[in-house]
Amino acid sequence: MKAAILTLSDRCSTGERADGSGPALKSWLEERGVSVTCTEVIPDEAALISEKLVEWSDSGAYDLILTTGGTGVSPRDVTPEATERVVDRLLPGFGEVMRMESLKKTPHAIISRAVAGIRKNTLIINLPGSPKGATENISFVWAAVPHAVAKLQGDPEECGTPMPG
Repeated sequence: MKAAILTLSDRCSTGERADGSGPALKSWLEERGVSVTCTEVIPDEAALISEKLVEWSDSGAYDLILTTGGTGVSPRDVTPEATERVVDRLLPGFGEVMRMESLKKTPHAIISRAVAGIRKNTLIINLPGSPKGATENISFVWAAVPHAVAKLQGDPEECGTPMPG
């Protein structure tokens, strides 16, 4: 599986703060055998986010794109809207599971607006902006990611296999 990671942060994009989430996600994915071939940091600008998601998805170079940051309720948090603008189909279960599992750890999970969806043959998942939040949230949904990617690539296997307990 080939992946790209897009960090959305005004402060990280200007060098005011170091990006901790992108590198944390890259390590997490690589530990699971995923090849992370592209990472980038851009500001919280909906048009830029949408543009990058379209560019990366349409290139066919990535099976999975993870975004980190911009999923809360601050005025500059626009990642879900930028993602919804460009996906062909939404996958609401990803956000639902991430919020449900995160709520067991913090009451603030209820204000997460992360979404996931498909553009062309690429799975896009929004994650929180902190290293801990990003890696925890991808871990909550990871069991479904390889299967979703395989399906996007044309895997004909039945989908009824139960998830590991």
